[in-house]
Amino acid sequence: MRADIRPVRSPVGLLDSFEKGLERAVNGVFAKTFRSGIQPVEIASALRRELDTRSAVVSRDRILAPNSFTVALAPDDYARMRGLGSALDSELSTLATKHARAQGYTFAGPLEISLVSDPQLSAGTLHVEASATAAERVSWRPVVDIDGTRHPLTKARTIIGRGSDADITIPDPGTSRKHVEILWDGERAMVRDLGSTNGSSLDGSPFREAPLMPDSTVKIGRTEIVFHVVAQDRSARPAPVLSDATERFDVWGDRS
Repeated sequence: MRADIRPVRSPVGLLDSFEKGLERAVNGVFAKTFRSGIQPVEIASALRRELDTRSAVVSRDRILAPNSFTVALAPDDYARMRGLGSALDSELSTLATKHARAQGYTFAGPLEISLVSDPQLSAGTLHVEASATAAERVSWRPVVDIDGTRHPLTKARTIIGRGSDADITIPDPGTSRKHVEILWDGERAMVRDLGSTNGSSLDGSPFREAPLMPDSTVKIGRTEIVFHVVAQDRSARPAPVLSDATERFDVWGDRS
C-alpha cells in the first residue's frame, strides 16, 4: 500500500526563531566578513524552506525529511563562506536539526550539508538541492537501544530477559529469564510483562501491559530499554515477515 504523502507547512514565527538563532551565531566576526553578497542567514532560511517543502507524511505521525543538501553559491560568495571554516557548517547543521525537531521531522539518514561553487550564479544568489524523499521506498523499523547497543526487532514478538532462550539476552541478575515481550504489528507496538519477579516500568510507571510509544523507556531490573521507530529504505533489505502474534493476542482489539 502506498503511503499518503502530504506536504508539510511551517507555522508562522518558526522561521523568525530559526533565522534569529543563526543571526546571533554569525554576529560579530562572521557579520564583519560580509558587506555584500550572500549572508549566512540566507542559507539558513533556504535550508529551512527546503526542509518544509520536501518533507512528507509517510506514515501515521511520521514526517520524513530529506537529509542531504547541496547549497550552490556564486564563486565570490562561496569563497567568503569557506573562509568561515567549520564554524558555519556546524551552525547550519545545528539549526537545521533544531528546526526538524521542532517540526517533528525525521531525517531519512545522517544530515549532510555541502557548499559548492557555481560560476553560473551571480553574487548574492544561491540554489539549494535536497535529496528527494522517496516515500514509497520508506518503511518503519522498530528497534531497541540497550546499554549502547541497537537491536532491530525483526519479529512480531520479541522476548527480552536474562535467559539464553530470550530473543534478546541481557546480563542483569535483577531480571527474569523471560521478563518482557514487545509486540509489533507493522505500525504499532505494545509491551507486556511476562509475570516477572521484580516487575517492569514504562517511563517510570509500573505496568503489566501497555501501548509502547516511540522513544519510550522500559526498565527491567537495572536495565533500560529505549524503543524507537526508525526510517528505512525498503530497497536496503527485505521487509521481515511478521507472524500473527499480535492478532493472536488481540493486542489492539477491533482493528477493522
